[in-house]
Amino acid sequence: MVRSHNTALVLALLRDAGAEGISRLELAERTGLTPQAVSKITARLREEGLAAEAGRRASTGGKPRTVLRLVPEAGHAVGVHLDRDGLRVVLVDLDGAVVGERRAELDLGAGAEAVLGAVAGAVEGVVRDGLGPGTEGLAGAGTLLGVGVALPGPLDHARGVLHRVTGFPEWDGFPLRDALGERLGVPVVVDKDTNAAALGLAVGGEGGSFAYLHLGTGLGAGLVIGGRVHRGARTGAGEFGHQVIQLDGPLCGCGNRGCVEALCLAAVARGETGEAARVLGVGAGNLAGLLDIDAVLLGGRTIAAAPEVFVRGVDEVLLARALREGARGEPVPVRVVPWAERVVAEGAAQLLLAPVFGRGDA
Repeated sequence: MVRSHNTALVLALLRDAGAEGISRLELAERTGLTPQAVSKITARLREEGLAAEAGRRASTGGKPRTVLRLVPEAGHAVGVHLDRDGLRVVLVDLDGAVVGERRAELDLGAGAEAVLGAVAGAVEGVVRDGLGPGTEGLAGAGTLLGVGVALPGPLDHARGVLHRVTGFPEWDGFPLRDALGERLGVPVVVDKDTNAAALGLAVGGEGGSFAYLHLGTGLGAGLVIGGRVHRGARTGAGEFGHQVIQLDGPLCGCGNRGCVEALCLAAVARGETGEAARVLGVGAGNLAGLLDIDAVLLGGRTIAAAPEVFVRGVDEVLLARALREGARGEPVPVRVVPWAERVVAEGAAQLLLAPVFGRGDA
C-alpha cells in the first residue's frame, strides 16, 4: 500500500509537470520521499513505459539534471455515460485527453441483455478505433486500465449495484459492475452520472466546494466538499432532483409531488426555458444555503441547448437570496462547465484514472 501511494504521488507530479517534465530532486522535495526512493520509483515507471526523459535542465552546480515526464499514451481508460435514451463512450489517455468517442441512441428500458450488448459493442469499438484491435478482446488491448460507467442514480457505488432508477424500476438490484465486467473481461467501476462529472471537474482543476447540477433526461447533483466527492454514508448524496419545492405539485416519477426535477422538465417540455431556469435556481438556492458552497456548475444536454438562459435564471435567484441575507450575503457564482454534454463520460473515465494519481475519492 505504501509503495502504491508513493508511486501515485510521483505520477501525479509527473502529470502536472506536463511536457516540460520534472527532475528527480524536485520530485523528492515535493513528495517528502528520499532521493533513493524516488530513483527506485522512477526507474520502475520508466521500465513500465509510464515515464520517459524530457531532456536536461541547467543545475546550480554540477552536471545538468535529467527531467522526466509522464507518457500519456502508456495508459488509457474508457468512460461510459449511460443515459435513459442514449449512450456516449470516450477513450482517454493518462492526461485525460479524449482520443476516441462514440455515441448511440439507446433505450434503458430495453432490458439488461440489450443494454449490456450495446454498451459492450460501443466500448469495444472505441478501443479498437483508438488503440487498434486487441489480441483477446479488451484484455489484449495492452494499455487499457478498465471501464468507468456513469448513469442515473440512485445506486450502490461500492458494490456496483443499481437501485430504483426513476422511470426504470426493472433495474432495481441489478449488479451492473459484475455483469459488464464479466462480459468485457476488464475492470469495471460504476457510479452516478453526477458524481462522475463532479470527480472529473475536481481532477481538472475546479477547486474548493461546489455543486455540479446536471440537467438532461433527469436532474441530479454531484457534490464536491473540500476538494473531494461527497457520496454520503449510503452513496446516496446528490439526489438533488427529488427535493420537493411544491407540496401540491405534479406527480414525479419517484412517487413524490412537486419535485424540482418534475417541475423543471415540465417547463422544458412546454418550451418555457426561462421558467425551467428559475425552478433550477430555487433548488440551487436551497443547496447553496444548506452547504455554503463556493460555486454552482451547470451541465447536461438541456443546459447546453440554452446555456445563457440557465446561467442567467439560476444566477438571478441566487443573487436575490444573497440580497435578502444582507450585507454579508454574496451570490454564489454560476457557470456552465466546458464540454457540458461530454462531462459525464469524461468523468466516468476518471473513475479509473484518478486512483492511479492518488485520488482516493474516485
